[in-house]
Amino acid sequence: MTTRRAIVVGAGLSGLMAARTLVDRGWHVTVLDKGRGVGGRMATRRITAPDGRTAILDHGAQFFTVRDARFATLVNEWSSAGVVREWCRGFDGDDGHPRYVATNGMTALTKHLATGMDVLTSKLVFAVKPGIETRWTVVIDDGSEIDADAVVMTCPLPQSYSLTVTAGVELPSELLLTDYDRTIGLLAVLDGPTNIAAPGGLQNPDSVFSWIGDNAAKGISPVPAVTFHANPEWSAAHWDDDADTGSALLTAAAAAYIGDATIVASEYKKWRFATPKRLWPEPCFATADDTLVFAGDAFAGPKVEGAVLSGMAAGVVVAGG
Repeated sequence: MTTRRAIVVGAGLSGLMAARTLVDRGWHVTVLDKGRGVGGRMATRRITAPDGRTAILDHGAQFFTVRDARFATLVNEWSSAGVVREWCRGFDGDDGHPRYVATNGMTALTKHLATGMDVLTSKLVFAVKPGIETRWTVVIDDGSEIDADAVVMTCPLPQSYSLTVTAGVELPSELLLTDYDRTIGLLAVLDGPTNIAAPGGLQNPDSVFSWIGDNAAKGISPVPAVTFHANPEWSAAHWDDDADTGSALLTAAAAAYIGDATIVASEYKKWRFATPKRLWPEPCFATADDTLVFAGDAFAGPKVEGAVLSGMAAGVVVAGG
């Protein structure tokens, strides 16, 4: 039999899990991502401090929990391989639910999943259209084309829709209207420790921030470094601020959490499609012939577990169960 070929758009958790699911079922899979590396929201940033040391900061997903048995099996495998570990069991007391992190920053998990896979980065997909000799043709912005028997779209839904307008398929209006909260972040490298209590995470501590994470306390940075995520309301209100203005405002708001330390290096980050405001009730959406499938954190849930389960579901649908 001729090996069937699939293209997965997006090298985040959903895309890589869809790809692995298909490879395990005998498909040839190529994953395309516009970024320079894999990860998507599993983003880890390295910033050089003035003294030459390197700070490591997670600036997308910060940790994950486990509820689904299928996900638990995967996490046990990753833990045994040393890829993930338990960080804590709550940020304001022990609630009994482990919070897991990737051992060397959250991007490390997606790098682990991408090992041995055909992943092409710095490849911006321009369109998905019906093929001539195959079901679909994926067009890259450099003009090159890749034919495929199936395509899995895992980027944020507005982006996925814009890329598949040329596909000639009709999508539910509720899916098309999915909107996302925005997040503005400040990655701050310090010259000393913070006054954030162990284990180093604060959720919704005030009217500005939805998350504050001490990456040194988390165990990933050898240098004091803190990730600050502004909440959706603040992020929306200040989205059009220039970088200098926005950075200054977040720096001022962050002062209460860094104690006597001084910020010696920082980066200002903006995520347009940070968190879906509404979830599709199924783990993925497929066209009638199951050859064009949409997946991601807008389906099975906006957290790490949801993204993984959505990708797995998409791979199963394409492979025929």
